Amino acid sequence: MARDDRFPPGFTWGAATAAYQIEGAAREDGRSESIWDRFSHTPGRVANGDTGDVACDHYHRYREDVALMAGLGLDAYRFSIAWPRVIPDGTGTVNETGLDFYDRLVDELCARGIAPHLTLYHWDLPQVLEDAGGWAVRSTADAFAAYADVVARRLGDRVAAIATLNEPWCIAELGYRLGMHAPGRTDPDAAYAAAHHLLVAHGLAVRAIRAASPGTPVGIVLNVEPKRPASTHPLDLETASLAHDLYNRWYLDPVIGLDYPPDGLRASGWKRDEVRAGDMELVATPIDFVGVNYYTSRAFRSPLLPPLPPRDPVEVTTMGWEWDPAGLTEILEWVHSRTGGMPLYIMENGAAYDPDPADPTRDPERTSYLRRHVAAAGAALQRGVPLRGYFAWSLLDNFEWAEGYRQRFGLVHVDFATQERRIRDSGRYWASLAAGTTGDGS
Repeated sequence: MARDDRFPPGFTWGAATAAYQIEGAAREDGRSESIWDRFSHTPGRVANGDTGDVACDHYHRYREDVALMAGLGLDAYRFSIAWPRVIPDGTGTVNETGLDFYDRLVDELCARGIAPHLTLYHWDLPQVLEDAGGWAVRSTADAFAAYADVVARRLGDRVAAIATLNEPWCIAELGYRLGMHAPGRTDPDAAYAAAHHLLVAHGLAVRAIRAASPGTPVGIVLNVEPKRPASTHPLDLETASLAHDLYNRWYLDPVIGLDYPPDGLRASGWKRDEVRAGDMELVATPIDFVGVNYYTSRAFRSPLLPPLPPRDPVEVTTMGWEWDPAGLTEILEWVHSRTGGMPLYIMENGAAYDPDPADPTRDPERTSYLRRHVAAAGAALQRGVPLRGYFAWSLLDNFEWAEGYRQRFGLVHVDFATQERRIRDSGRYWASLAAGTTGDGS
């Protein structure tokens, strides 16, 4: 295996998870109910009635999982904190037992030479806050700032970076507009309010983290993807441009001081009633990095035009997401065009495939997907994008939100009946990257 010179010395290779998707221990040691506990226990919300009650049992097996990461030679591990485990009532009293778990996890990672990349919020809002209005009310943003302060004071001295939010588009759109994710609401007005309050929460949290742990890099993680017109017709161009505004620019632009995109605002009909004086300056509080989550791209056809004939079959994952490695290069270049020299990280990228019934460690499709996207990331680096690291989604097969356990993204196969972990071929490929060697990137 030859060294891959596209990635400079010091480039970070890691893997990512999220608290509700792997921890389990849903009712242990003072953890309160989250919106995903409520949502997953509501009949018809999650495939097969699956819940995160046990998941990968990481709460009890974290040492085994950190040893697994060390065996893969990972430079870094991205994980999230469960707000209901740390502050069960959402505000007020800290559950020291819950916070101690993350203390132990961070210490274990550091002892193994694995840099901890912490995400404060990966979708598991305390249910008590949702009962009081959730992200649709401003008080949740204030509560988030207090939570950020608690976590940063305890862990900020040992973590490599803190991300405030993961994928606010998913939180607002899937959780409050479409009802596909927790809390399962279908209220467009609440979705716009939630989107703004999430960004306010981000700004408040950045300031809280800087005060509590001044030397810790702080950023945000956004899901972004190319929104391509289905044809060169002006209506398709317009439709794709609007999708780009509402999906990509709606969250990135305010964070870097550009306000909400004007065309998107006009199309949305949002009246901005939630925006207070000084909010946009707060949202644009300077940060140290932007995390990019990328899986696929999408083409848009105007509803005013007749449908196009079906295209030839394309490579898709079991999620139905089309492979588009070139889209990763493009979207990194687009983010870079707006953020300048700010460091970027790929915080999630991966593919779901059904396990091979004969040998679940064999996953040629996932390995190929990752190889081709790694090549695309290398191309972005060669074009001047300040990419500093790449985290695969996910370290482990896990609870994949509304898909339950039927969609598997793991570099490591998990037998959920026995909790046995087995490294897949894709995990061995990722280990070769962390070791500084790889194949031809094809």
